[in-house]
Order: sequence, then C-alpha cells, then structure tokens
Amino acid sequence: MSCVKASESTQSDSGADGRDFNAGSVMQPRAPNPTPKELRNGGRVKANAVDPTGIYKPNNNLLAPHMQSPDYVQLSTAAAITLGIMQGKMYRCDCTRCLNLLLTYPEGCRANCAYCGLARHREAERDYADRNFIRVDWPAVPIDDIVDIVARDVDNTPFHRMCISMITHPKSDRDTVSVLKKWTDRIDPSALPVSILSNPTTMTRDDVVTLKDLGADIFTVALDAATPEIFDRTRGKGVQSPHKWSKYWEILHDAREVFGAQKFGAHIIVGMGETEYDVLQLVQQLVDLGGHSHMFCFFPEQGSLMDHLPATPRDQWRRVQLARYLIDYRDVRVEHMTFDGEGRVADYGLASSELSDVIDAGIAFRTSGCPGKFQEDISACDRPYGDSPPSNIASFPFQPKKKDLKKIRRQLDIPVVVR
Repeated sequence: MSCVKASESTQSDSGADGRDFNAGSVMQPRAPNPTPKELRNGGRVKANAVDPTGIYKPNNNLLAPHMQSPDYVQLSTAAAITLGIMQGKMYRCDCTRCLNLLLTYPEGCRANCAYCGLARHREAERDYADRNFIRVDWPAVPIDDIVDIVARDVDNTPFHRMCISMITHPKSDRDTVSVLKKWTDRIDPSALPVSILSNPTTMTRDDVVTLKDLGADIFTVALDAATPEIFDRTRGKGVQSPHKWSKYWEILHDAREVFGAQKFGAHIIVGMGETEYDVLQLVQQLVDLGGHSHMFCFFPEQGSLMDHLPATPRDQWRRVQLARYLIDYRDVRVEHMTFDGEGRVADYGLASSELSDVIDAGIAFRTSGCPGKFQEDISACDRPYGDSPPSNIASFPFQPKKKDLKKIRRQLDIPVVVR
C-alpha cells in the first residue's frame, strides 16, 4: 500500500500539549498560499493536454494527462488492488470490500478543506490526479474498464458495495448521474448496492431524487466537522472555501426524506478541536433523524493545511468510537452518558458487564461506514489505514484480535477482564 509516511510526532498517543484530546485552541489550520494565475484550474494539465492512455498511476514526477469524469474516475489504492489492476497487499487484511470511485477533473476539487489532500490550494504543488487522499494514492482508470471487470462475475465479486464520491466541481452533479447510469446499465444494484458520497454545495433536492431513482441505495453527506464553528474554520470562509453548514444540513434532510430511514448518514472526523460531548451529541442527532454516523479519526494529511497538527490521541478516539457504537447500535443515548469538565466521556451509560461484552466483540473499533453483506454494524467501506498508519491502528479494517483488544482496553483505561 502506498501510504504517505507520517512523522513520529503525528503517531503519538497524546495531543500537542500532552493532553489525551485535541483541544480547539491547538487545531488551527494555517492560511493557504495564493496560487499563480497560470496554475489555477488545472492550468498545467490543460496547457500541455497530454492524452490519457488507460490506467494512470499517480507520480509527482510526471505530468498528469488530461483526464476527466465521466470517462475517467479515480479509485483508492485498496480498491485498485482488490480489482486486480494494481499489485500489492494490505497489512493483516484482504484489501477492501468497497469499490470507492472518485470523480476527477484537471481543475480538481474547487473546495479548500483544511484537512484534505485534494484541496484547491495544492494547485501549484501537485496536479490533481497526483494528490494523495486519506493517506494513499488514487490511480485514474476508465470507468468502462472498471464496469467490465466487475460485470464479468458480479455474484463472486469481492466487493460488497460501490460508492461514487463527488467533488466540488461544476460538472460533478451531472457526471455522478452518468457514472451511476454506466454502472446500473450493466450491474444490478440489488446485487451490488451503490452509495453516494455527496457534494451538497452544488446539489438540489432534485439531484437527490434523481440518484435514488437511478438505483443508489444509501446517500451520505460529509459533514466532517462536528460543530458549525469548526466547519466554517476548516471547510468554509476560514480557508477560502465555498461550503456552508446550513447547505449541508439542507441536503442531509432531503436525503432523509428521499432515501428513508437507515439509508442516509453523515461522515464525522474526530479530533479537529471539538469535545467528545460535541461529537456524540451530533451522533445522537443523526440517530434521532433515522440516520447513521460514519466516523473518521483525524490524521494530518501530507500537503493539507492541517498537516502540522497532531493526529487524534488514541484515548479520545477510542472513547468516541465506543460511545458512538453504543448510540448507533445498542440504544444507549447520549443523555445516559456522563462527561467530565473537558467534555470527555466519563461513563458510557451501560452496566460494566455489558460494556465489557461490547468491547470484547471488537466491532465498535472497526471502520464505520455503509454496511456490507455480513451484518448492519460491519461496514463494507473499511478504508484500510485511511486514518492511521498500520503501526498504530485507529480504525480496524478487520476483526480485532485478542492482542488488539488488550491494547484498546489500555487506551480506554478499562482493565483487561480475566475470563
């Protein structure tokens, strides 16, 4: 797996100030630098206009070809290995059960999210198709090639789900429809369900309806930030980016009405300066609406405006992982829990024996996302090592073993039970 190497400081189990959580005062993005005019909007790629020929593997030393959706999409390194178009192995797991497809254009994503490797501010540094995203490279592949491979034997595909990830681009809404049509024309979505990771900034309710009518199964919104203030600081005006908290919630409510209960959700990144109480209140709000939370551990993406900041301490992450699982799947409510003066979980609102059983089952600490074929609380979208290095796993892309659970208990400060 071509992971981005992290410095030792980003792999620490504590925050920048030695605390077991990332305080809001610490998690401040740096300001983006201006991009020379000739390099804006994919200027380098469009000026050279190199024709694409088959698969393009990201390499910062080559000029990226002029590739764009709907003809081309990018896919994660794990998905490319699983699909058989790249060689490689994943540490302790069989790559991925979700085929993540990312729309792509020479202009790239026009947003400037502070934690994202795809952000607009990188135009001068790296062509869009060469940028890392959730710690890995994303090769670009003709969509027809991908559909051909999967359609040959849908019944035996290793994938449990396909997901189209939109970006902020004027053509993204239209091209998402085109990619979805190419897929469903040949692959029955009842055999291989489809998720949409949306871009609310450019969408209307009619767009949500169209995607549902074309066979999409689940619709998700990447809120990412747990509070309006953090959203604005990392995704909005604070970093010269177009996203608005209110617009994201508008489309999330549309998805609730169009797709229905348990068929919509929101991504949340833990450790960007919110309290544990903040994020778990948001998880409860989503559950009360009939949706789910898909949770990510903040990791400083190389090249992003937050790459100088600490990863989420494991103590904070484990507490939130466990509490989120209890709210989403065990009918525990955030009001049943208690929190200390720093907003940290002090009690999970569950008897110690029941809590111990949940911990030992291990599912709470696996990657959260859209469900696969096994059971509702085991995600198809396992994103191997997308939010941590394998040496210090945050989201387990496989079932944790006994040695993993012992480490998790230490991180939770909950003693190992002798049985």
